Amino acid sequence: MEYSVQKLEKSKVEISISIEKEEWMSYIQEAYNKNKHRYAIDGFRKGKVPFNFIVKRYGIEFFFEDGADIAMSKTYSEVVEKEKLDVVSRPEVDINNIDEDGLKFTVGVAVYPEFEVAQYTGLTLKKVVNKVKKAEIDAEINRELEGNARFINVTDREVQSGDMLTLDYSGAVDGVKFEGGTAEKQALTIGSNQFIPGFEDQLIGKKIGEECAITVTFPAEYHAADLAGKEAVFTCLIHEIKVKELPALDDEFAKDLGFDKLTAYKADVKARLQKKADEQAITEENEALLSKIVDATEVDIPDCMIEEELDRFVGNMKANMAQYGLKFEDYLKYAQTTEEAIRAERKDACAKELKIGIVIEAIVKKENLVPTKEDFEQAMEKAAEEQGMTKEEFAKSADERTYNYMMTRLMDEKLIAYLRENNTFEEKKSTKKATEKAKDAE
Repeated sequence: MEYSVQKLEKSKVEISISIEKEEWMSYIQEAYNKNKHRYAIDGFRKGKVPFNFIVKRYGIEFFFEDGADIAMSKTYSEVVEKEKLDVVSRPEVDINNIDEDGLKFTVGVAVYPEFEVAQYTGLTLKKVVNKVKKAEIDAEINRELEGNARFINVTDREVQSGDMLTLDYSGAVDGVKFEGGTAEKQALTIGSNQFIPGFEDQLIGKKIGEECAITVTFPAEYHAADLAGKEAVFTCLIHEIKVKELPALDDEFAKDLGFDKLTAYKADVKARLQKKADEQAITEENEALLSKIVDATEVDIPDCMIEEELDRFVGNMKANMAQYGLKFEDYLKYAQTTEEAIRAERKDACAKELKIGIVIEAIVKKENLVPTKEDFEQAMEKAAEEQGMTKEEFAKSADERTYNYMMTRLMDEKLIAYLRENNTFEEKKSTKKATEKAKDAE
């Protein structure tokens, strides 16, 4: 066997293999031995027809197809192993010549990309500084006030925007009630836009115990096609009107939450938000660092790898929808799209995610950032503690997916720790402030 390997673009290679007569005849003989039990010719018992008799009657070409299958499979595998080719696609075979003197063929395959990772140490990036603003603190306090609000019954006035109602309703189109259009003691906050446009607005000004008719039109794109664009009349009866009352923002409110004074509570809110902001800053720095490395690295990703990533993405979409009893085909109709359009829209993102993973894998391998047994043991202990279990109990309950997730997370943590240790984040001073300081110095 003689062969050559030619590298092509997009991480493809073309393998040209030539098998001379002597070796080729050995594969022909192997094809005969493999299949002779199937040969049946008058005058011979099945499986006992001599090789030369078959050749004399049908010609040596009789064995070409089976012989070529054996020869191509074996020689291709030998070349892949010898050249250490990391094949990532199905081989595409073209027979260039086949006769009794030999076999020549080419195999086209995609291989895992070969590349050099761009500089990933000694880099300097901008330090991210996220300072919590007063408006963010006020918003968080307001969320907690809302969470501790109470609703008080109101009986001496009509419905106003923001009120929470308890009501019955029954809807009909052309006098005929429809599925899902009737409910009793339903809670509804006016202004939440929970119902069909116009429904909530028409309840403003109504009173408890007052039966009223609300006329609305279903949106043209309404999910129930039999109701889309149609006018409906809802007969409503209001049972309760409740108004939201927020607690006073004072020391008593702070004490209810476990603080001595309001100032201590506000300080805690600020500290919690700042901690979250600092964590977000580190995440942004890590993403910027990885992006810088990945963007500077040239990787020729084979199309087949991108298509496999798209297959996984679409497969996950289908699986997630199935968990909620939804069909992927119904989603496509509702979203007015196609699987091909989704794949086309997602292709660049999948290629980028693949590139990130490939570059990360290369750095991990080069720097040997593989989690140790001790790392994994500590991670198991931590996971068990978080779930209120012993390490042994956690080990029994964990499946392969859990272990894979833990290993991936540990590897990511080691990678990020290595990159942060070997690169620098500097806080950039604004030009305006630098200029002002220079003037002051003069």
